[in-house]
Amino acid sequence: MKAAVIYQYGSPEVLRYEEVELPKIQPNEVLVKVRASCVNPVDWKIRKGMLKFITGNKFPMILGFDLSGDVVEVGSQVKLFKPGDAIYGNVGLKGGAYAEFTVVPETSAALKPTKMTYEEAASVPVAGLTALQSLRDLGNIQARQTVLINGASGGVGTYAVQIAKALGAEVTGVCSAKNVDLVKSLGADRVIDYTQQDFTQEIATQYDIILDAVAKQSFSSCQKVLKPHGTYVTTLPSFESVVQNVLTAIFPGQKARNVLAIPRTQDLNYLKELSEAGKLKTVIDRTYPLQEIVAAHTYSESDRVVGKIAIAIRL
Repeated sequence: MKAAVIYQYGSPEVLRYEEVELPKIQPNEVLVKVRASCVNPVDWKIRKGMLKFITGNKFPMILGFDLSGDVVEVGSQVKLFKPGDAIYGNVGLKGGAYAEFTVVPETSAALKPTKMTYEEAASVPVAGLTALQSLRDLGNIQARQTVLINGASGGVGTYAVQIAKALGAEVTGVCSAKNVDLVKSLGADRVIDYTQQDFTQEIATQYDIILDAVAKQSFSSCQKVLKPHGTYVTTLPSFESVVQNVLTAIFPGQKARNVLAIPRTQDLNYLKELSEAGKLKTVIDRTYPLQEIVAAHTYSESDRVVGKIAIAIRL
């Protein structure tokens, strides 16, 4: 089978499209013919070696976490799926979704949303689960609460706006001027153009939850616009944020949290239900074939992406 492989950390050019062996499944896994994957920022951060304290130096390495495709074979312990099922999910920290075939743990996949294409569905897991678990699990979002999404036009942000609205919140999105209409179309009640306004200085308005989906603001910078018992969630851990997590967990008042999305079938099923109800859609900026993964990574690093970058895989 064909896959995008790296043999060292570095620039997008270290990605090589070549023939590799078909993976073998464990009893709790399914073998999937991959129809689509996507590029998340974590993919190129791994490729550059920024997360080598987690990934180590074991090469060759096939990147990619999100996928949608068709089940080819199921392990002896698998009960949720059968060959021929169209599914979507996350392969876990080992990666491997930039390939024509890959293996997925049963507990990290679900049946594909029927209203989504393979490319749209493959774009959901990491970003959609990050948005859901940030708002519901860490933020304890409630109906009629006020929520601000910083980076509302990005991969996590576009899902977060829709999920927050589906959960009954009043949503403010922060993005650039060119994406204001898009964010409004996703359901945002109010949109702030960050080139004209700094939401952290609008102290007359306070929020129950601030999700910094692009990790551009700190907990400290957001405290003035966070309600006394509000929650700030960031998608990028740092030494400062970890310390704040610990301190705010001990003392009453405002909370700081880091999100690390956990792939779970029940959460993927929930996102599927939102899609089927017309409350969740994927915004795709560009779609690349797997053979053009170098170009896809280059574009992802440009900081101009609106929504998601999909990877189409055709056998």
